[in-house]
Amino acid sequence: MGVRSRQRNRISQHLIEIACRGSPPVSTSPTLGLTSTVAFRFNPRQIRGVRCVFFGTPPIALPTLTALTQIGEVVAVVCQPDRPGGRGLKPVAPAVKRWAQERSMQVLQPEKLKDGELASWVAAELIDVCVVLAYGKILPKALLDAPRLGCLNLHASLLPRHRGAAPIQWSILSGDTETGVTLMQMDVGLDTGPILSQHSIPIEPGENAGSLTERMGELCAKVTLVDVPRYLAGELRPQAQESEQATWASPIKAEDRLDFSNAAEALAARVRALSPQPGAITQCRGKLLRILEAQALADSSGAEPGTVTLSPEKRILIATRAGSLELLRGQFEGKKPLGARDLINGRALVSNDRLGG
Repeated sequence: MGVRSRQRNRISQHLIEIACRGSPPVSTSPTLGLTSTVAFRFNPRQIRGVRCVFFGTPPIALPTLTALTQIGEVVAVVCQPDRPGGRGLKPVAPAVKRWAQERSMQVLQPEKLKDGELASWVAAELIDVCVVLAYGKILPKALLDAPRLGCLNLHASLLPRHRGAAPIQWSILSGDTETGVTLMQMDVGLDTGPILSQHSIPIEPGENAGSLTERMGELCAKVTLVDVPRYLAGELRPQAQESEQATWASPIKAEDRLDFSNAAEALAARVRALSPQPGAITQCRGKLLRILEAQALADSSGAEPGTVTLSPEKRILIATRAGSLELLRGQFEGKKPLGARDLINGRALVSNDRLGG
């Protein structure tokens, strides 16, 4: 198993451990409203007779699924179909499916949603509310209307900022100093529904998408425990988004190359946004190089963007339009990830190499 796979597994396992142990108590009371600080008192109250369906697929959804089981009866879990993965490209079950099956929960994996079958099932099962986090498909109107109290989405940004599929990555790419979780009522638009609550957290300096995803998974669970019961009790008033302030978090294409004609700060942000996976990609001597960890430096060698300089201290510096990008950890195709010193010792990179192109 490669290092990137082990990194993904460590993050996944940590989220699973959080899900299994539940959320810890916090002594302070929540500051509730449209935007709030992250201070919670956990007093999960099961709403008698509430029937829920949870929509989610990756490990980030597991803490929230666990929290939902403390609020009401989770009748079923809906996730994406199994997809090929691993060296043998055999079908791999999503993290949410594996977790649910271990607890004998009903799992549904529809290929299509627009045929109306799932919407009819939700209505027939007298489902009160559906809760959605990182499911990966857009829910059609018939499905949104099927549960008695509608569908709720936990979105990993402070809407209307970063609507779309990659809010965590774009919060890092955009240089945001804070992000958060929005609990919203879903409508037919993409993350356009009215807001029920928001809770913010700071983005730590140098934080990458992996660690921020882990923290956001925990925050989503806390928001579920505190605010979903309040919604079910009719205590949260939806507020329309200010759509004119919306920004978009479109999917980031892993195959897009690093462009060293950009500034070092922007390049370092892209590396963090794509770490631990899939890694920011460039080329060296015709071979793909994934830059897994890097930092921006103000000093510049004055060389052409993309030019490699090796310092006497065995540091790898890459010239950019403004400043230098120090490569701390990288991986050539077919090779294992290595730190800068090992890349230099193995002559994987030498002075005056040109990256990109």
